[in-house]
Amino acid sequence: MTAYDRRLVEHLLPAVWDQEAAYGIRNPTAPDADMPKGTVDPKAAGILFAHLADIRRGWATAPLTSAERQALVLRYGADLPDDEAGALQGVTGRATRYRCERGIGKIAAHLNGHSYVDGYEELDDAAA
Repeated sequence: MTAYDRRLVEHLLPAVWDQEAAYGIRNPTAPDADMPKGTVDPKAAGILFAHLADIRRGWATAPLTSAERQALVLRYGADLPDDEAGALQGVTGRATRYRCERGIGKIAAHLNGHSYVDGYEELDDAAA
């Protein structure tokens, strides 16, 4: 099982609203197109489709606030810059960015079966 991190969640989020976005998402375990054919690990071959199913489930079931959902739709669904998304929400671009970061963290934690802890990265640095 692959753990979900912020980078992967951000990469997959546009596929929640745009079915065709999945065509532009590369399987991270697949070889480059210009590489010669080789053997394929069947255990890892279908992971992209599992990720797409998981991100849709995560979007529907993660404990997001309405403001976080709005910010994520504007940023990753409509592909608006933070400042424009913030103007539509009546907040600053920085507030929208914070809502997106928090929402992505909540989705990643939810998909990994963990509770979201605000400032989790700071806890990791303190433990090291």
